[in-house]
Amino acid sequence: MTMITADPWHAMSDPTRRRVLARVAQGPCSVTDIASGLPVSRPAVSQHLRVLLDARLVDVQREGRVHLYRPRPEGLEAMRRELETFWNQTLANLKNVAEQSYQGARDSSEGEPTR
Repeated sequence: MTMITADPWHAMSDPTRRRVLARVAQGPCSVTDIASGLPVSRPAVSQHLRVLLDARLVDVQREGRVHLYRPRPEGLEAMRRELETFWNQTLANLKNVAEQSYQGARDSSEGEPTR
């Protein structure tokens, strides 16, 4: 049986899911703990957690009758690295535009007489 992993970016596109993950990031918690701070039902929280589990952004561990959810650092790290790549490319592009603007302004002022 092949396990299909959901895209973490798609999983994080839902605002409620981001709030669920933010709560999980505070420390191990149950569905009941999470639902108590959100305007959604426990079954809805469970569905959101299923998506986060499939995207490998959280892990679950059973302690007695309670399932405790924790963030999965490896999944979050992969997203952070990807976002950092986007950010670094954006900064490099901004630098190129600024340098080209500066060079263009400098070239056009060279033809002006000095006072």
